[in-house]
Amino acid sequence: MPVLAWILAACLAGGLLSVLLASLVAFRVQARLVPVLVSYAVGALLGAVFLDILPHLFEKTDNHGATAALILFGILGFFVLEKLLLWRHHHGEAHEADPSGHGHDHAHDSGRSGWMIVVGDSFHNFTDGIIIASAFLADVNLGVVTAAAIVAHEVPQEVGDFLVLLNSGFSKAKALALNAVSSLAAVAGALLGYFALSAAEQWVPRVLALSAAGMLYVAVADLIPGLHRRARLAETATQVLFIGLGIATLWGVHLLQSGGH
Repeated sequence: MPVLAWILAACLAGGLLSVLLASLVAFRVQARLVPVLVSYAVGALLGAVFLDILPHLFEKTDNHGATAALILFGILGFFVLEKLLLWRHHHGEAHEADPSGHGHDHAHDSGRSGWMIVVGDSFHNFTDGIIIASAFLADVNLGVVTAAAIVAHEVPQEVGDFLVLLNSGFSKAKALALNAVSSLAAVAGALLGYFALSAAEQWVPRVLALSAAGMLYVAVADLIPGLHRRARLAETATQVLFIGLGIATLWGVHLLQSGGH
């Protein structure tokens, strides 16, 4: 089978498998438990950023200062993106405001954090596609192993993304569809990696930095403030437990991928 066919098959199968496994877990979650399990999503996002993306990013670049600056400006960019989504939402929903001008208190964030996690995850999947392409171009067996490792890493992260989308007000069907669409970014990255690998490899650190910025922003600016609204001691203990579980899941996958080192 031609190398390009291997690359595309690995990206499509890997993306489909990770989304399906994540949705099987998330679809079994009762609606009342979603706010609790958002704590797991926080841990999974932070674990992905600090245990996987950032170490890989700083290994692949010599200019750490420029990389850190790109992450900083990426966070600022996601702040602006959220403002644009807020303005759009308030403009569209202005007629719903009550006579006092305070509007309605929605149980979710009208999709803002959901849309931003889709953008951030698409950046991440794009870089995964480039990595898969480079591995297959080196050796087909290496490509298969690399694709399997990426799927193993993506499943807990996709569970977290799915929970963020549900918490943001999306239906389960729409959350599944958006996760599937964002996974197709891996195919775009793989095609770029195959046809212009030397140029594509130079862009990997930049795209990874934007992915890290998006995940950090959603976890810290959107999800954690929502957890603070549930401030009872029992709720706080549950949140800490599930954040730790999310981090531990990504740490376990990291150890498996690195052979325990």
